[in-house]
Amino acid sequence: MKKLIWKSIDNKRKNAILSVILAMVSQWTLALDYPEAGNFSNGSRVWAENCARCHNMRSPTDLRDDQWVTTVFHMRVRAGLTGQETRDILTFLQGSNAKIEKTKHEIDNPIAVSKPASVSGKNVYENSCVACHGVNGKGSFQGVPDFTDRDGRLTKKDSELLSNIINGFQTKGSLMPMPPRGGNSQLSDADLSATLKYIKASFAK
Repeated sequence: MKKLIWKSIDNKRKNAILSVILAMVSQWTLALDYPEAGNFSNGSRVWAENCARCHNMRSPTDLRDDQWVTTVFHMRVRAGLTGQETRDILTFLQGSNAKIEKTKHEIDNPIAVSKPASVSGKNVYENSCVACHGVNGKGSFQGVPDFTDRDGRLTKKDSELLSNIINGFQTKGSLMPMPPRGGNSQLSDADLSATLKYIKASFAK
């Protein structure tokens, strides 16, 4: 019966069916062998600029790393992203998805900073924070706090601010929660403390 049905379909339709099947298999195969990693910082910027156009930005932890691969492939076509933009976004999402292992001491003392920073606060801000918080500290999209507001976020205690940076935080009305450590699990508490000092020195009035 199947052979009779296949024979009854003309060659053009057969070619169309085979093309669709090939395209689906190709996408699935490519998703299993994704290209080299992109740029985390650029990915956060492109994610903020493109993904919020169609829907509220979701937390990177909403999907597993492998699920983001499939989603990003789909959205590349829908959003008209280049290959590099796609790789950068995937790197940002998967990097933000990283689970941060804490020692017992860090759990008991969540904002204790004992080691010196390995990078400058300025460097961390420019590579991990600027995409959402902006060069001027005013925020790049809805819901991101304005660091230059005299009565805004930076009026809170340093301990609270640092805890939010370390553990992640979602500002009321924000489209996307800030992931723990700004999405970069390699940053130490000391690195983040230096970043907070840089932010306050640069933007607090």
